[in-house]
Amino acid sequence: MIYLKLFLEFFHIGLFSFGGGYATLPFLYHIAEVQHWYSAKQLSDMVAVSSVTPGPVGVNVATFAGFVTSGVMGSLIATTAVILPSYVLVIIVSKLLEKFKENKSVQAAIYGLKPGGCGLLAAVGVRMFLENFSFLGTLLFCVLLYISFIKKKDPLFYLGFSAIFGLLVGFFHLL
Repeated sequence: MIYLKLFLEFFHIGLFSFGGGYATLPFLYHIAEVQHWYSAKQLSDMVAVSSVTPGPVGVNVATFAGFVTSGVMGSLIATTAVILPSYVLVIIVSKLLEKFKENKSVQAAIYGLKPGGCGLLAAVGVRMFLENFSFLGTLLFCVLLYISFIKKKDPLFYLGFSAIFGLLVGFFHLL
């Protein structure tokens, strides 16, 4: 029964999350609150790990969440379920591409989905910030934001700097 619930929840995420992997986060938080398969803290950790591993963030989080919920079989089911709607949709859209390109209704729907996706991402960002607030993390964010406006560097620079900073903070907390 858990496998069916897992499949349906992640199929729902794959079907209704537009805008990339981070657009799945509101759905994943909902699962954390309703199903209690993982905590909000675990979800934050999943997102952090999924962001630095190769592959799409949404698929990586689904794999991780499925594993936390129900082991290897859960990760296979969650990953398949989250990918399946996109796979089917891409096949259908590829067959009807010319009609979709010129259709004013489809263009209008996509135009409306963009701000909705941005709003969901902003809500998740604020929620993650409030749930994981730390003075040092906020200070690091502000410093890196300032540096990013002054010097255009590769995003890996900021990721690496943040990882080293986090390791140092963790190391000094152990002392």
